[in-house]
Amino acid sequence: MDVTIRPLGETEIERELFRPFTRRQEVNLCLRRDGDRWVVRPDPFIDDWNEEEYAGLVQCLRHTIRTGGRVWGAFTGGALKGFASVENGIFGGDNRYMDLSCIHVSQDMRHAGIGRRLFDRAKAFARERGAGKLYISAHSAVESQAFYAAMGCVDAREINREHAEREPFDRQLECAL
Repeated sequence: MDVTIRPLGETEIERELFRPFTRRQEVNLCLRRDGDRWVVRPDPFIDDWNEEEYAGLVQCLRHTIRTGGRVWGAFTGGALKGFASVENGIFGGDNRYMDLSCIHVSQDMRHAGIGRRLFDRAKAFARERGAGKLYISAHSAVESQAFYAAMGCVDAREINREHAEREPFDRQLECAL
């Protein structure tokens, strides 16, 4: 399978771009904070996006580009099958974080190496801009957590309060560059 990964321009980010992309994720087990440790607990739900959420995604990704961040798309046969974004700006004092704000792979293309390739692009972008680490507010599903662990992510030393408050069940991670 031939997959092309390239930066996306602001004008190509529109709802139509995401038509071949399937966000759906059936979650059964999640990591949940229990005191000072993370434990696996059953918490079944289906994570999918509706039209309103796709509209919000389009606006967020356009904003990322307008403000100096980067968005990449992964395409196969001309169809978008994955994307990632990194926000502009460094935060976090000595840890010098850049925010990996999105990374998603279409349900039909998971486990094909697309996520790793997108993650590597995000790391390179952050490194080139002087960051020391990527910051990730990571979905708590065990499958998502396994991906981030395979990428070398660990619990963040500094917590971005905005992320933690917006998504209280997310695990706040970092990845050294």
